[in-house]
Amino acid sequence: MRIILLILLFAIALLFFIFISPAQAAETSDAAKIFNSNCAACHIGGGNILIAEKTLKKEALQKYLKNYNTDSMAAIIHQIQNGKNAMPAFKSKLSEDEIIQVAAYVFQKAEQGW
Repeated sequence: MRIILLILLFAIALLFFIFISPAQAAETSDAAKIFNSNCAACHIGGGNILIAEKTLKKEALQKYLKNYNTDSMAAIIHQIQNGKNAMPAFKSKLSEDEIIQVAAYVFQKAEQGW
């Protein structure tokens, strides 16, 4: 099962990178690049390939992230830094600035409806 999941993740990532046009690649923000490199394998399009209901859509963030309704950015930053359950922690993989950029990107995309 694990091998099938890894193959599926690899195939999704490969298709994602193959079908990005040069124009789109030039327009991609640093935050989007960081997200695509570190998060999109599991959260492509704001979804969640491991736990379907725990997406990055606003309703799911409100439901599953502690304190999201009082301080959205802090809640997203905390989740990125520390991870939880199947999600790994990124505080040792990404710089503080990169974490803030990704958190802002996730918040913005959630607000826009992915």
